[in-house]
Amino acid sequence: MSTIHLTLPLDEKTVRSLRAGDAVTLSGAIYTGRDAAHKRLIELIDRGEPLPIPLEGETIYYVGPAPASPGHAVGSAGPTTSYRMDPYTPKLLARGLRGMIGKGLRGPGVVDAMKQYGAVYFGAVGGAAALIARSIQESTVIAYPDLGAEAIHRFVINEFPAIVVIDSLGNNLYETGPKLYKEAGL
Repeated sequence: MSTIHLTLPLDEKTVRSLRAGDAVTLSGAIYTGRDAAHKRLIELIDRGEPLPIPLEGETIYYVGPAPASPGHAVGSAGPTTSYRMDPYTPKLLARGLRGMIGKGLRGPGVVDAMKQYGAVYFGAVGGAAALIARSIQESTVIAYPDLGAEAIHRFVINEFPAIVVIDSLGNNLYETGPKLYKEAGL
């Protein structure tokens, strides 16, 4: 299988062409955010106030990066468990968010919103945080610095390795992968 090289931000046509199981690399700018930052974004949306980041075509990485050592943009930057963002995600997808990077399962409400709005969920390899950090070239805190590592950062990334875990059709590697494994008798 060949790797698909994607340049961010993502458009709907590109997202809808991706399939669960596709290996990708991502290059461009992404935003970070975990549950505390997501909660604040939704509060702004609910009050009709502007967001501190654009959402149209953007990708959010669920990460709380460790402090950078000299000569590096960030320290360890492995994905966090994604289901904690599930209560907030459909409203962000409705506003144009196209990609999410994390680890672990997503709920049916998120998958339904991904299908409706044309979004993709990328899996990053947990346990490879130092390796992932090498693809992060720049890191700037954009919003909520009081949250520390959980503030919203803007990362400039180059060849960030990921896999399409859930595609815009709702195909889910967490469901299909184990079935294939069993069918192969492994």
